[in-house]
Amino acid sequence: MDLIYTGNAGPDALAERGWLLGHFKPEGDPRHSADVEIKWGRHPAGDRRAEWVRGEQRTALLVLISGCFHMEFPERTVVLAEQGDYVVWGHGVDHSWYSPEETVVLTVRWPSVAGYAVGAR
Repeated sequence: MDLIYTGNAGPDALAERGWLLGHFKPEGDPRHSADVEIKWGRHPAGDRRAEWVRGEQRTALLVLISGCFHMEFPERTVVLAEQGDYVVWGHGVDHSWYSPEETVVLTVRWPSVAGYAVGAR
């Protein structure tokens, strides 16, 4: 397999619910990693995560590219409203999200851990 991959986050993200890089890509693919996952998240207005993530084992960084995005935590909601706004959360932090308008976010989380897929984007 080639050690260089080029693509576009829009169409590439469709294959894995937005995830571009992580353990779920085949071994030998430059996008395979057990260390980190990267997601290009496109969310239509009114989109909401189907279930809360509970007992989180990873650390995550979410950056707003466009739109408005609400990261929901048990104690508070963080509203990302300006391009470049971001939030970081760590191990053990339960969370969910809501997109009140069409939004694009970039998420980086580590390590890449199998078994977190739910019926959400």
